[in-house]
Amino acid sequence: MKLPIVAIIGRPNVGKSTFVNRLAGEQSAIVYDQPGVTRDRTYLPAFWRDREFMVVDTGGLVFNDDTEFLPLIRQQAMAALAEASAAIFVVDGLTGPTAADEEIATWLRQQPVPVLLAVNKCESPEQGLIQAAEFWNLGLGEPFPVSAIHGSGTGDLLDELVTYLQPAQDIPDIDEIKIAIVGRPNVGKSSLLNAFVGEQRAIVSPISGTTRDAIDTKIERDGKTYLLIDTAGIRKKKNVEYGPEFFSINRAFKAIRRADVVLLVIDAIDGVTEQDQKLAGRIIEEGRACVLVVNKWDAVDKDSYTIYDYEKHLQERLHFTEWSETIFVSALTGQRVEKILELVNQAAEEHKRRVSTSVINEVLEEAVRWHSPSVSRSGKQGKIYYGTQVSTQPPTIALFVNDAKRFNDNYRRYIERQFRQQLGFKGTPIRLFWRSKKARDVENASNNRAVRV
Repeated sequence: MKLPIVAIIGRPNVGKSTFVNRLAGEQSAIVYDQPGVTRDRTYLPAFWRDREFMVVDTGGLVFNDDTEFLPLIRQQAMAALAEASAAIFVVDGLTGPTAADEEIATWLRQQPVPVLLAVNKCESPEQGLIQAAEFWNLGLGEPFPVSAIHGSGTGDLLDELVTYLQPAQDIPDIDEIKIAIVGRPNVGKSSLLNAFVGEQRAIVSPISGTTRDAIDTKIERDGKTYLLIDTAGIRKKKNVEYGPEFFSINRAFKAIRRADVVLLVIDAIDGVTEQDQKLAGRIIEEGRACVLVVNKWDAVDKDSYTIYDYEKHLQERLHFTEWSETIFVSALTGQRVEKILELVNQAAEEHKRRVSTSVINEVLEEAVRWHSPSVSRSGKQGKIYYGTQVSTQPPTIALFVNDAKRFNDNYRRYIERQFRQQLGFKGTPIRLFWRSKKARDVENASNNRAVRV
């Protein structure tokens, strides 16, 4: 069952994002004392009494001004209102009614959805009533004095709001795959999201830094539900100043952390940059499954060797993600975009796959038979007693050995390659923990499951 949607509308810098965070009970929408921070639609779950709903933060509405992103922000706000069951018009109680407020109010009165008027920044209960009274002339009914920062007055507003919302009963739990779309600025992340959704879900512009919030969008394909998370472009840390971009990048890193699969979008024209390598490293650190998406493939001049040369370039620059699948797409034309989800499904399954202890030890036994650990100058040799998978997402295997220090990096990489060759784990990182343990303790704990060297 689809939750009813409540759109938050208003001019720039009246506190819409702070109000959205108050309703959602979390600091998800970026709040910064600067107009135009919010640009796209940002959806967050909220509830009041017996009603659950989605609250939608929108960019500041400015009519009769077509500079920079303002026409696109209007488009996003109008799209949010078109799908909403109700709207909350947020105004600034400290400033009082403005010409921009009156213009938005005139437009809202022409819309078919019910509109509630929230007069924000009314921290004082007594003064708030006086501040709110100034907004009766907007013709939108009773103005509710509220404080998004402190929460005062929001209860009365929500009591009125829920009368317009249908109760969401018997909502089934949806098993969804969370997909974070990450990459450098201007590699086509928002275009990729729009290609999946089939509409202008996120603002697309050649201007770097257009996307700021992490935008969540649900889609369904073949009975599966996916949560797509578009993120801000991540630049080098030294180039990022404290402000909206700083918060945007933190949101992007959090998106990686909460995703099941990360789409690392690479610009086919620029190739793999140092920043792409750092992002890939971040994905591995977080233990997320990954698909490499080479975008703008339609803009590359090709011959019969182009794709093979490019794959070689990827292997050289991103050799530490050789376990991930690669797909060449064009978000602009939609070429192969839908095939990304096939790779996502595979990576998500491998990410949560569990392998039995007996199978792991069969792989270890064969690996040791073909290549035994080296012997030190003092004649000591490493021994692997047994291994077992201890967790998933990512698959994590503990190897119990006589002395972890006797296994150098080359041998550890060899063992990991054997696991990948024999067990797959395509699309996901795996973690190996080497645990030193005395032979006597191992025999008691593992019931003589040692791998003989």
